Amino acid sequence: MFMTKKQAQLLLLAAGVLMLLFGVWRGEADTVFSKAIRLCMECVGIG
Repeated sequence: MFMTKKQAQLLLLAAGVLMLLFGVWRGEADTVFSKAIRLCMECVGIG
């Protein structure tokens, strides 16, 4: 069973959306956001 390019793209897009939603559900968005803030403050020299 071979997939067309469009089917493969849709499958990968759906997998990506599901992984994103799973990360948000687990509370990973807050962790990533806080790490991003710290990293930006270190680059600017504030933190």
